[in-house]
Amino acid sequence: METNEKNAGIKAAQINNALGFFIISFGVIVLFAMLYTETFVEHMTDMVAGLTLISIGGGMIWKAKTTLKKLKTTNDK
Repeated sequence: METNEKNAGIKAAQINNALGFFIISFGVIVLFAMLYTETFVEHMTDMVAGLTLISIGGGMIWKAKTTLKKLKTTNDK
């Protein structure tokens, strides 16, 4: 049963890694859209939204990488 739990954790971490990459990509698109806005409020809204998405995606990738590293080293033992 331990092996199944570790495999499920590895699979969940890989999914979170891919989802984090998608969220980062979407954040970059929102930051790029900032170029096409007219007012200062629109600029700031797009910037805050884009940076928030990038930080959430980066956190997901970071957490997934640390989880994968931990599970794969315990899986080898």
